[in-house]
Amino acid sequence: MRNRKWSGKGSLRKIAAALLGTALTAAALLTPATAAETEVSTEESTVTITDHADRTVTVPTDPERVVVLDILPLPSVLTVFLGSADTILAMEPASMNAAKNGILSELYPEVLNVSTDIMNGEDVSMEALLALDPQIVFYNAGNKALCEQLENAGLCAVGVSPTKWQYDCIVTYDEWISLLSQIYPDVAVSDEVSSFSTQMYDLVQERTASLADEDRRKVLFLFQYDENTMITSGSSFFGQWWCDAVGAVNAANEVSADNSNAAITMEQVYEWDPDAIVITNFTQTQPEDLYNNNIGDDDWSTVSAVKNKQVFKMPLGTYRTYTPGVDTPMTLEWLAGTLYPDLFPEFDLAADVRAYYADLYGVELTDEQIEAMYHPASAAGSWK
Repeated sequence: MRNRKWSGKGSLRKIAAALLGTALTAAALLTPATAAETEVSTEESTVTITDHADRTVTVPTDPERVVVLDILPLPSVLTVFLGSADTILAMEPASMNAAKNGILSELYPEVLNVSTDIMNGEDVSMEALLALDPQIVFYNAGNKALCEQLENAGLCAVGVSPTKWQYDCIVTYDEWISLLSQIYPDVAVSDEVSSFSTQMYDLVQERTASLADEDRRKVLFLFQYDENTMITSGSSFFGQWWCDAVGAVNAANEVSADNSNAAITMEQVYEWDPDAIVITNFTQTQPEDLYNNNIGDDDWSTVSAVKNKQVFKMPLGTYRTYTPGVDTPMTLEWLAGTLYPDLFPEFDLAADVRAYYADLYGVELTDEQIEAMYHPASAAGSWK
């Protein structure tokens, strides 16, 4: 990741320039304690960290052979963090599919060489994993059974959590970067990404704070949807955070089931009658499928969001933007501007995302890449 300064051009960069000093001061004060507690051994080139499963783990610094298992956004985060995918030996097929159908494979073509043969259905092939001889294996910190399996195989396992911080995309991404910064101390990591995300969040919160209750958009997230299932975001999933972040109301807030267990029915949709529907890239469904009633026998024609053409597909940047990741601040701009265009007249999404990637990552996006990010193909919704 390159350490670049905002040039002061464009609406977002003007906001960042005005608030940068305050944000960087705050970032310095809020440095995670785990970083301060890190013990480094220069002779052995190792570092002792506390991972997101609260395990004390000694790992090699700047590893050249890593594997990423069931923490699906991490390959994209690690690739952008390092500016390369050359050290990633293997990832899950679902991560690879997002890379192929998003811009990650265009920005870092070497990611297409990463193996996905470590998976055998839903299980990890330990034989294939051991054959890669990884120095570090990143896994979902909530998967205790997998952690035990990795440890029993003598592998260096590091837990990374998508849920530990109440599905707050900004805080979660910051914690991921903090953990990676301890493992890769030679990588020059700027505070600008974190500080800019916070600035964007604060701006949106300030603009939407004065909205009357009746003016807050009621939003239904469709995490997965096909003829067999409809899964939303209840109060315990990323959709709730996205609604809170942009001053909207989660139509499915009453659904308490955790993350992908939040199955719903059309009868519930009719009862909620959302003003807007947001479809993630964890499903192949597109807005047109709702407009045209293409999914099974479901009839969406009476739902307000469909009648008013307020169904939107989430962007696909370096990964599926429903989860924390590199694109989180730009997704905040996209969602806020989409739901409340009159509150954010200065937003120029194409110009701002172009500046964001250029200034922070040294990447010059083409018009075609930006168009693809905000009009993703259905194929990105496949988990295989």
